[in-house]
Amino acid sequence: MKSAEEIMNMLEAFDLTGSLRDAGELSGVSHHTVARYVAARDAGGISDRGAPRPQLIDAYVAKVEEWVEWSAGKVRADVAHDKLVALGFTGSERTTRRAVAVVKANFRVGRVRVHRPWVTEPGMWIQYDFGDGPMIDGVRTTLFVAWLAWSRFRVVLAIRDKTSPSVMAALDVTMRRIGGAPTYLLTDNEKTVTVEHVAGIAVRNPAMVAFARHYGVTLHTCVPVDPASKGGSESSVKVAKADLVPTDTNLLGAYESFADLEDACEVFCAQVNARVHRVTRRAPEAMLAEERLRLHPVPADPHTVAFGLTRVVPPKTPMVTFEAGQYSVPHELLGATVWVRVHGRGADEQVVIVHVGATGPLEVARHARARPGSPQITDAHFPPAPPGALGRVPLARTVSEAAFLSLGDGARVWLAEAAAAGTTKMRVKMAQAVQLAKLFTRADVDWALGHAAVHARFAEADLASILDHHATITAAAGPVSQASEDRSLTQGTAGWATLGASTPDATQVTA
Repeated sequence: MKSAEEIMNMLEAFDLTGSLRDAGELSGVSHHTVARYVAARDAGGISDRGAPRPQLIDAYVAKVEEWVEWSAGKVRADVAHDKLVALGFTGSERTTRRAVAVVKANFRVGRVRVHRPWVTEPGMWIQYDFGDGPMIDGVRTTLFVAWLAWSRFRVVLAIRDKTSPSVMAALDVTMRRIGGAPTYLLTDNEKTVTVEHVAGIAVRNPAMVAFARHYGVTLHTCVPVDPASKGGSESSVKVAKADLVPTDTNLLGAYESFADLEDACEVFCAQVNARVHRVTRRAPEAMLAEERLRLHPVPADPHTVAFGLTRVVPPKTPMVTFEAGQYSVPHELLGATVWVRVHGRGADEQVVIVHVGATGPLEVARHARARPGSPQITDAHFPPAPPGALGRVPLARTVSEAAFLSLGDGARVWLAEAAAAGTTKMRVKMAQAVQLAKLFTRADVDWALGHAAVHARFAEADLASILDHHATITAAAGPVSQASEDRSLTQGTAGWATLGASTPDATQVTA
């Protein structure tokens, strides 16, 4: 295969001489080669690439296409190669990787999302999003980032959390800073905005609906898990975090207080809004002066939450978190929304929790101030503890476990004590106990298990040893025999009566 330079030299020599042989001599190739490339140029098909040759992977391309289609283009090349080897493929993994890359590229044709530029009207849209802020005094802060779509004017605010009151206050500050309220608000499906999705339709949070009605704006949310729906605010969050959150790249130091972070946000907004935008070629603050004419006025009184901050009770634990403390509510409110506020000051300070039901607002709990790690709990807010909540009871889950536990209470005691002692091969020993119950009585095996549990005898042969010893003692005992009180084989003391007495003379006895 000739290189591009060699092909150009051959064609140049042919154009100069008009002879295939002369061109071949000048180029150092055969006149047949010159003729081939001249004919290819005349046909418009010159290429410096060789003709494709058969490869080992050709017979398996259909299977690779099947895997790529089934995995929606996510199958890994190394996984595909292992599968091909199992099918008899003898080529290298590099060949497989090239083939998978080609098949994936063909798969993505027609499936790539095409983005159309969003051309907005002045005064129509504000997008807002959140970013993780820096740590201040050990507490993570949040960056609220709003982006006016037409003028590209940005508002970055530091907030302590993403609760409804904080978000509503940030939106109020944003609209007053830009000098008006737009027609639409676009954001993510945060719980402060969207409660749930029913058949793909977002169900709005009533508190946020009331807020939008107060300012005369319409609330919209993007498609879930689709940041491209609000790319402007996503990009603004990325830029804000790069300039405001201390990292190794921007060499920013830690913030001493929350007020320092707020000042840094104001400086950042002044810089980016005075800088010429790369798309509009104009400064956002200059364009805002024109867009402000299309915004409608902001109400003089900001929207307030009457009962405090909203909290959602978890679905399994009737506890709500408020300012680093936890407070109990009646368990009937699991999954419900409650309002939390502080009442009083100093020693009389209390946390009041209100729930709005069908009959109106009702105070459901009142607690003293809680400290982090020491929650305020009312026992009446929790249902009675279910049986076994404070201690585990053996519960058979398999046939073998049921056969073992059916031996009796001794088996249950042995299981609990053996598990607590970290006994190994418990299932094998349980099966042996069931087998021993066929050689001995079930009562004897249950007694032996209880005896082993009390004396911590959990070795492999301990149970059989206890049973054998117990059986030996029982067999050897037999009927009990007891000596009579009238007769005894014990030696008496009559022989000691002659001790010290004189004995008759032998001669006297003879006479």
